[in-house]
Amino acid sequence: MDMSRDEYIRQINQFRQQKDQFFATSAEAPIPAHERPQFQGLRYFEPDPAYRVEAELARFPTPEIVQLGTTTGRVSQHYRYGEVRFTLGGQPCRLTVYKSVHAHGHDAHVDRELFLPFRDATSGLESYGAGRYLELEEESAGPGKVVIDFNLAYSPWCAYSDLYSCVLPPGENRLTVAVRAGERSYH
Repeated sequence: MDMSRDEYIRQINQFRQQKDQFFATSAEAPIPAHERPQFQGLRYFEPDPAYRVEAELARFPTPEIVQLGTTTGRVSQHYRYGEVRFTLGGQPCRLTVYKSVHAHGHDAHVDRELFLPFRDATSGLESYGAGRYLELEEESAGPGKVVIDFNLAYSPWCAYSDLYSCVLPPGENRLTVAVRAGERSYH
């Protein structure tokens, strides 16, 4: 990380303030309209640079299309694109990353955004029970590497309202380590 610890924490807190402002004021936000007048912001773990890690990205030779379940019983199609390998809290970790399948014939090798749904030891206790999400940029740490910043881990919109259908992290994306970074449970 090229910036100082204090600058990094300032940037995370600034991002969170902007998100809270959007959630409090935007008609597009997932917070139900009747809750917005009392909305005081989301709950977060304290920013911690130790939860910003560099990971190896092992791409699968041929990304297959898989059906991921959702909170409403529907399925969502994604390319099962690769595996990220990293160490967190002294423990080796592996998670599968996905790419979205679009109706217009999307090419998984062109889009650089990776989708990382995960559950960890805080899920259902300190963070949203169904899991949290991250978006990663492929090769953000150089060829074959990505930066995973768990301080940016967020709850899907179904955590705030039953009106939304959200992808459930598959079993292979459950970490035994507690990721005390990012968003905490809403209620």
